[in-house]
Amino acid sequence: MKIAVIPDGAMMIIHLVTKNGHEYLSSTNLSEEKLRKKDPYDDSFCDYNAPPFSMKDHERLTGNKYASCETPSGLRGRMSMFDFIIRDADAAIIMGPRPKGYKHMYNHLNELILFSCVGCYNHYKLLIQLIKQKDIPILELAYPDNREKIICMIDRINDFLQGLHTGKYKNEVINDDNLNCDMRPYKKKISLNDLEKIINEFN
Repeated sequence: MKIAVIPDGAMMIIHLVTKNGHEYLSSTNLSEEKLRKKDPYDDSFCDYNAPPFSMKDHERLTGNKYASCETPSGLRGRMSMFDFIIRDADAAIIMGPRPKGYKHMYNHLNELILFSCVGCYNHYKLLIQLIKQKDIPILELAYPDNREKIICMIDRINDFLQGLHTGKYKNEVINDDNLNCDMRPYKKKISLNDLEKIINEFN
């Protein structure tokens, strides 16, 4: 099956997708094999046969169907690169953004390679909304902030990807981390009456 990974380029997830026999949909034709062959210290290399360099004139305009003309061109450009992913994805794995006050487990570069980053938040939110409209199996994950959560995340991704082969997961959203619409863990809020009682207790 063709799997969309959001945010795009999270190598920890991409490796699990290919290992489980699925196809990773990449906006830039990124693949595990290409990354292994590339010299990490060679910053002069640029693949002009990959998007966005290889995109023809009409392909650059496809993002216009997802956003109005008042939308910033950067957002529409990003949507143009993700058009075929929105169109062709059979399933999706979505990871939430880093939690507020997050302390890095690794250095910035390693975390960027492992988990990627949200980048343009408007693009991230719009892409998730469009993927959810497709009625495909979707696994939603909170950003892991310790070793145990990374291990748990790997197990859940493997279970999800293997379940796609067997038909275990139909058109459903799996959200075991209780994430809200911003893809952050839901935090119960107290009512105004309870807040008033707390304030009165200490006055």
